[in-house]
Amino acid sequence: MIVEIGPAPYIALAFPDETLFYPTDPSAATPQAVRALGSLAALKGALRSADLALVVVRPNFSSPWGPRHLGRQLFSRRLLEGRASLLSALAPELLRRPLAAPLVVLDHEDLPVINRSNLFLLDRCALWFKRELPADRWRVFLKTAHANLPTPRFRLEERRRAWVEKLRPISIGLPSEGAALLPVARSEKQADVFFAGRVTGSSTLRERGLAELRALEAQGLSLDIPDAPLPREEFYRRCAGAWLVWSPEGLGWDCFRHYEAAACGSVPLIGHPPIERHAPLIGGEHALYHDVEPGGLARAVEAALTDRATLGRIARVGQAHVMAHHTPAALAKYVVETARGL
Repeated sequence: MIVEIGPAPYIALAFPDETLFYPTDPSAATPQAVRALGSLAALKGALRSADLALVVVRPNFSSPWGPRHLGRQLFSRRLLEGRASLLSALAPELLRRPLAAPLVVLDHEDLPVINRSNLFLLDRCALWFKRELPADRWRVFLKTAHANLPTPRFRLEERRRAWVEKLRPISIGLPSEGAALLPVARSEKQADVFFAGRVTGSSTLRERGLAELRALEAQGLSLDIPDAPLPREEFYRRCAGAWLVWSPEGLGWDCFRHYEAAACGSVPLIGHPPIERHAPLIGGEHALYHDVEPGGLARAVEAALTDRATLGRIARVGQAHVMAHHTPAALAKYVVETARGL
């Protein structure tokens, strides 16, 4: 039996017959196919079960008794509507107790660090799967477990080295609600480059890159950039209709668009990664990458569009790679099988 604790089911959707799910966000709907634990008492019982084989937790962003969490709960509409998660947010704290099965942490946050309030989970867990895992894994402790950039002395401590050995990369992959909307047939290309996403208030790379694309458009580039957010099905249709989908980082480097573009039969064009990746989209095989310095995006676009046959090949191989490794079911299987292999 697997027990999953988190705001929404993830492992439970891939392993519904094996998993009991406890929601830390009671306002979110739980699919009927998922077996949900309805109370903290039921969760405590499941964690003591002799059948328990694995525990998977999505950590809270902050301590459930800290001012940030309490303020968001007490001064929200959820409290008035009876949907506050004051008690349910305590669920990960139960994992401070000894467990008869391995504990795995699934961290999909944009942050490239592990918050101080969750360091107890790093002590308790067997593995920590982190989406934004820095290439130098020690940087997850920047300003959290260490006051600054971890020093050589910090990196030589036995407890800290054990922490680092538990870290594993994981992608955010495809969104679970989008699978049924992905285009089935290959689309004719209508644009050279497609981009849809927030620019103002997001990464500085987006503002600079957009200016480079507009300059290329003035020279004849066929650019598809909608003026407003698109419904998911339309977003996928326009991804499929472009040779390249520009996929710049936002709050985090890894984002749904990387995998959605490939799944739609286009080639994602991405800034070089600063993180360690799971089943990576390899440059020239599954995706294309560009330098983030000024002019890097424009150079990459111009070079890519000179060989559209190669773009077609990359799109086909990339699509197969994403559907094999970056669907929610594939990622859940990766987590569970890795944990079972300990």
